[in-house]
Amino acid sequence: MKLRKIIGIFSLVVITAASVYGYKIYKDIFSPNTAFSDSKVAIYIPTGSLYADVEQIVKPYVENMDRFRMVAEKKSYVRNVKAGKFVFKNGMNSNDIINSLRQPVTVNISFNNQETFAKTVGRIAEQIEPDSLALYTAFTDKQFMEENGFNEDNILSIFIPNTYEFFWDVSPNKFRERMAKEYRKFWNEERVAKAEALGLTPLQVIALASIVHKETVKADERPRVAGVYLNRIKKGMKLEADPTVIYAVKKQSGDFDQVIKRVYFKHLEVDSPYNTYMYTGIPPGPIAMPDISAIDAVLNPEQHNYIYFCASVTNFGYHEFAVTAAQHAVNRQKYVAWVNKMGIK
Repeated sequence: MKLRKIIGIFSLVVITAASVYGYKIYKDIFSPNTAFSDSKVAIYIPTGSLYADVEQIVKPYVENMDRFRMVAEKKSYVRNVKAGKFVFKNGMNSNDIINSLRQPVTVNISFNNQETFAKTVGRIAEQIEPDSLALYTAFTDKQFMEENGFNEDNILSIFIPNTYEFFWDVSPNKFRERMAKEYRKFWNEERVAKAEALGLTPLQVIALASIVHKETVKADERPRVAGVYLNRIKKGMKLEADPTVIYAVKKQSGDFDQVIKRVYFKHLEVDSPYNTYMYTGIPPGPIAMPDISAIDAVLNPEQHNYIYFCASVTNFGYHEFAVTAAQHAVNRQKYVAWVNKMGIK
């Protein structure tokens, strides 16, 4: 009888201890274990990271690292670290946190309004893991450019401004393949047919669209501006576009951060294929990344007889258009007088 009592007491102690231990394990796994006040935070785990690296990255956002580590070991995360962007939500428990570290989320990449290829890859590198040098090298790979019909002058054309979804740790090569795919998708049969009807290739359309884009920020005016340049091309005239001269000056100096508010005769003397006052035809590549509205403006130009235009001094942001050189001279005189009055150098 005494032995049975001892066994019963021992069993009760064991059960109680097991219950306490079980409760502790349950608490360690399922109690909130975040240490931030925001509703959620983004965590970035670089490619090649080990579990020890992950601990250092998540430490500022986890309240109890012992709980985190215990769950990571039990769920074999320590041997299966994934790279990428992950999201922790406020109030997550250790189990939730480990589960979230197994499910990378995508990032939305945008890069519109870039002036050069170098600035474009720099902007992209701010949003994904690969750095600008890795992206630059991938896109300018000679074989890749040849296979996709690009060269160093026009490789910027591959980027169609939009918002794209990627995993943060996407490789440079996968990123460039996606851009090439999006470029081909954009240049569907309808757009290619419209380009051919104008006697232009898609790359020439983008180069011309970049000039239209720089000439006017007004999307509703772009088809009219595009019509002017297409009229000049039909007549065998030089484009004589100030933005191309500015680009030529910047490219020659290597300083694309300089601000040129006014084109002078000295600028027109810069010997560059981008100087459309010196050379006839469309430049060898875009002078900036054109908006889709500018590209479609070239493909769907306004039909008119205008050959000239200059900035309006009465309807700011827009331009005054002219059919004859005499009409243009009057409009230009008004603009020059206004520029001088404003002291623009």
